[in-house]
Amino acid sequence: MANFVEELWSSIFIPGTTPTLLIATNATFAALQLVLFGLLIGTHSLHFVVLSVICGGLWCSINWFAAELKKEQVREAEAKAKADTIARQTADESEETEVESVGAPAPPRVPKISASKEVEVVEQVGELKQRPEPSPGSRSGVSTEDEWEKVSENETEKDK
Repeated sequence: MANFVEELWSSIFIPGTTPTLLIATNATFAALQLVLFGLLIGTHSLHFVVLSVICGGLWCSINWFAAELKKEQVREAEAKAKADTIARQTADESEETEVESVGAPAPPRVPKISASKEVEVVEQVGELKQRPEPSPGSRSGVSTEDEWEKVSENETEKDK
């Protein structure tokens, strides 16, 4: 029993479903169905029939999802094994076709870069306008210093 609880606790941190988690889920739903059946017998209320149907539907859907997840994991494992087999075969084939040289090592391959020898001249469209130079006594509207002066002026006015 202690081993089951330890496996259940560790299965929480493992992605996907584990057999221990599925056993615990099925036992929990079975216990819930028994409780709902007992309450139905004790109270004769239609509500417990509806809750039992909802519980049964959820129970079946969880088991269906776990089965589909297991099928998908098997498909992924098969696809990975197939890809590994193909990779090994291509690696074996490429090793068979390589020729080793006994003499000096071959020079490294340098990719050829093709570039145009012509330069395209872009004609200037429109007219450029020069910014007016600020007069010596005027302030610039975008200067950071001017903004700090405005802030300091506002603070001195608030203090008065």
